[in-house]
Amino acid sequence: MDILSQDIMYLSGVGPHKKDTLVGQLGIKTWGDLLEYYPYKYVDRSKVYRISDLTGDMPFVQIKGKILSYEVFASDRRHKRTVAHFTDGHGVADLVWFKGGQYAMKTYKVGEEYVVFGKPTTYQGRYQFAHPEMERAADLCLNDMGMQPYYITTEKMKNAGMTSHAVGKLTKTLVGKIPAGALQETLLPSQISRLHLISRDDALRKIHYPKSLDDVQRAQVRLKFEELFYVQLNIVRYMAEHRKKYQGYVFGKVGEHFNRFYQENLAFELTGAQKRVMHEIRDDLRSGRQMNRLLQGDVGSGKTLVALMVMLLALDNGFQACMMAPTEILAEQHLATLQAFLKGMDIRVELLTGIVKGKRRKEVLEGLADGSVDILVGTHAIIEDNVQFRRLGMAVVDEQHRFGVAQRAKLWAKSEKPPHILVMTATPIPRTLAMTIYGDLDVSVIDELPPGRKPIVTLHKYNNQTTSLYNGIRQQINEGRQVYIVFPLIEESAKLDLQNLEEGYASLREIFPEFKLSKVHGRMKAAEKEAEMQKFVSGETQILVSTTVIEVGVNVPNASVMVIVEAQRFGLSQLHQLRGRVGRGAKQSFCILVTGYELSQETRKRIDIMCETNDGFRIAEADLKLRGPGDLEGTQQSGIAFDLKIADIARDGQLVQMARDEAQRIIDNDPDCNKPENALLWDRLKELRKTNINWSAIS
Repeated sequence: MDILSQDIMYLSGVGPHKKDTLVGQLGIKTWGDLLEYYPYKYVDRSKVYRISDLTGDMPFVQIKGKILSYEVFASDRRHKRTVAHFTDGHGVADLVWFKGGQYAMKTYKVGEEYVVFGKPTTYQGRYQFAHPEMERAADLCLNDMGMQPYYITTEKMKNAGMTSHAVGKLTKTLVGKIPAGALQETLLPSQISRLHLISRDDALRKIHYPKSLDDVQRAQVRLKFEELFYVQLNIVRYMAEHRKKYQGYVFGKVGEHFNRFYQENLAFELTGAQKRVMHEIRDDLRSGRQMNRLLQGDVGSGKTLVALMVMLLALDNGFQACMMAPTEILAEQHLATLQAFLKGMDIRVELLTGIVKGKRRKEVLEGLADGSVDILVGTHAIIEDNVQFRRLGMAVVDEQHRFGVAQRAKLWAKSEKPPHILVMTATPIPRTLAMTIYGDLDVSVIDELPPGRKPIVTLHKYNNQTTSLYNGIRQQINEGRQVYIVFPLIEESAKLDLQNLEEGYASLREIFPEFKLSKVHGRMKAAEKEAEMQKFVSGETQILVSTTVIEVGVNVPNASVMVIVEAQRFGLSQLHQLRGRVGRGAKQSFCILVTGYELSQETRKRIDIMCETNDGFRIAEADLKLRGPGDLEGTQQSGIAFDLKIADIARDGQLVQMARDEAQRIIDNDPDCNKPENALLWDRLKELRKTNINWSAIS
């Protein structure tokens, strides 16, 4: 039996009660689980400070000396403070217990030498340590202590006596039980040598009990790389298998539809970024393999135009195309955009959503089946079983994070071979994250806005500055513009938020009696919501009071002001998406972030970033660093990744790239994944895929 698969209960110092705590709170069931429960920080315990050298801004430190005497101070019968006066011969500090003083007085004896560890603070001119860690100096060899690890623990664990220190004792016991060199290697010797990594055995010991900062860093690099390498190997292998299995239609011809549109209907020059992306897509379409490409681009960068030209290439090669959007209103807007672009061309573009019913729906379905419908725009209605294309060759999916892998796979069943897939997102995704979460897709980026677009001016205002805000809104509307005013609607406090929106709407009607207002939130009936939004789209109302339902799907070039109320409650990406609803016309647009005065440091950073830049990729990078990848939308949909225990996609970008390059090198040299020298890697990957949900198996 593998030593690491042993039940955690059988580790000395655990037992049934502690096992229940470890399993219930941390999911630690085996010795291996505990070994892979990594510390989140370290403190250098090899250095002893003199009391005379302490300063008030120091982190945790340790001092060595003797207790001179105890004093007990009582403000009343229930509140006592026990103080031990402690000296190291270079000064005096106080050790303080607000609870547990009786235990301290019995345990730590006057005149005996102790090592005290804690954070020094000052009180009445003297340094003090509140509830310090203490051990007899005779029991410690400080030179061997090195860096002390700290483990994340929950409140329930602490109440059960399972502090970080207690977890550390268990890991020390465990590491001591494992013979040197007994931990199985998971990387090839050639990889370890070429990439200058330490062994897994060495890394797992040093990550828990390092002697120096260098030990910590080398152990972290090894273990982070290993995690990221297997994530990337899984992705790259999946992509290679997919490409072998699914041959794509070859679009070798650039014909009448594309050329006529480009020469006659396109009234402006493509940006350099659009041209570059078109070349990348053309290479895919001519390759004979099925395209699966993610097209990233900020709001207004021209993704829809690129998608249209790609669909025209499908038509030129005898195929149909479709564009799938997450909402009916967005599908209708895509339809209007495509029809405007294709005006005067003999191309039949139809809509298929839930509101297309009866005779009209029948005509659309018949047109798809007989091939007379060239381009279909719709919602998830497109992937219903009764929707049959004559020859579907290209599918464009807008805002892919709202469609799962299984839904995307349903598009494949609409054609003899899987159609080419182009996924569009207006949510910029940092490269390291795209490489992991969207790893089964090749990535193209439109990182350039069309000339003439004016950057949106973003301003931060406090709640008591609304007079100037309302004057600015009135001025914009009087100049013929329209305004969004967005309130938060967060599920945990939906009832209160809805009340705030209703009150805000009533208040705004009093403030702006001369203007017409629409009101929209996600709890309205679909027809009522669509009608209210349509009033704003048509210009019948000047102000749209809304929750974040307008984050995606409303395109009103005449809207020039976005006001976000309680902006501190929104994430960076969401703020950027909301801001993207304005700035679509030629006139200057504004985004106003309204907050109270009391803001956390992280919130101020978010607000400052929004005011500093309109660059969606810079904002996405900042958002990832502030929040971490967490449970980001889309992970499970494309989800090739395993759970990460130590690597951080936000901060380990260099290692992500290194892991991707190494995974690609392995697949390039072993495309069939069967070379004996790589057997260790394939066995390990198979083991990981068994213990993690395998989202990569698209059926």
